[in-house]
Amino acid sequence: MDSITFTAVAETIKKRRTIKPATMNGNKIPNGHVAALLELADWAPTHALTEPWRFVVYENPADFCLQHAEMYKANTPAENFNEATYTGFQNTGNKASHVVLTYMTRSELTKIPVWEEVAAVGAAVQNLLLGAAALNIGVFWSTGGMALKPVMKEFLNLGELDQVIGVLYLGYTDVQPEGKRKVALEEKITWK
Repeated sequence: MDSITFTAVAETIKKRRTIKPATMNGNKIPNGHVAALLELADWAPTHALTEPWRFVVYENPADFCLQHAEMYKANTPAENFNEATYTGFQNTGNKASHVVLTYMTRSELTKIPVWEEVAAVGAAVQNLLLGAAALNIGVFWSTGGMALKPVMKEFLNLGELDQVIGVLYLGYTDVQPEGKRKVALEEKITWK
């Protein structure tokens, strides 16, 4: 790798930020760009070529957000139901361009440890995040709400061994948060 390529990759990694859906501007991402990001995701490392990542893409975030809100309503006891939470789920994607549900699919026959499969899907998501940063697309990787609840697995018709990894809200933004780290790199590394 030449120094120009390394510099471009390093700059993209360092500029990648979590962009909350409320700070997205509502402009539509071309579907071709989203498809290109998913192609990058597909090049993640994978032990034994299991390629456990799967994606469900919503071109209209409102469709998913309404379904998410209804999942919350149907699976929350009346005494715990919060109307503001319900409304929040309905409106989370109002300014997003696309929503991508991400999950790991797993064969009962695999000898690959579960953590390796989850890590592979995480690497696929990171590839997508870096590609999005290079295209000035903001992404919010959410595991909140109903994302990790059994009802989401049912919604996606997942098998018992499959796992939801998160909900990705994609959109353009006019703000770029500052990057920071709380622990100095030197405190995270031991050289021997």
